[in-house]
Amino acid sequence: MVDSRRPQDIEVEELLRNAELRNALEPFYDESISRVNVQHLPLAVENEYLASMLAWEQAPVLPIYRWFEPELRPPRPAVLNDATLHEILWDVIRRLHEKRIILDFTDHLSDRELYSLICRDILPSREKKIDSGRNYLHWDCTGDSRDPEIWLRYYASEEDRELWAEMYHLPLPDQADPPYPRNLPRE
Repeated sequence: MVDSRRPQDIEVEELLRNAELRNALEPFYDESISRVNVQHLPLAVENEYLASMLAWEQAPVLPIYRWFEPELRPPRPAVLNDATLHEILWDVIRRLHEKRIILDFTDHLSDRELYSLICRDILPSREKKIDSGRNYLHWDCTGDSRDPEIWLRYYASEEDRELWAEMYHLPLPDQADPPYPRNLPRE
């Protein structure tokens, strides 16, 4: 039996939006678009996915400090006493969170170390600035990803530690509680 009903206005709008998105993505077409089997997605979900891909492709790559108006240029750590540094650190953390930047694994760092990391590594880092209410940029503050010692010592679950030890056949660092627990803003 053939469905003789007329498409709802919303369905027509979704089809038109889909065509717009596909046309806009055409210059960027590569395997990341073709890998997703959108035929099994509802059209609204497919459109959301395509819109997020278009936002990614069109997003400017800027140093994070330029994501702010005015630019986020906190004072150098060396010129701040501990109390002032603590206050400015938390202001910077809140401002980063407003731009949907989440700092992960910070509890092993003192306030001065975290502030220095933000000033030295995070703020000058060139990243895609995607203005979407749904995306977060997570910054892993454990440092060099080739050296997992900090993560293994302070953050890895016992299961993760065991899997790592089996995989790499290396001794595990002693597990410890991070010395500077913080309640940072999350997603």
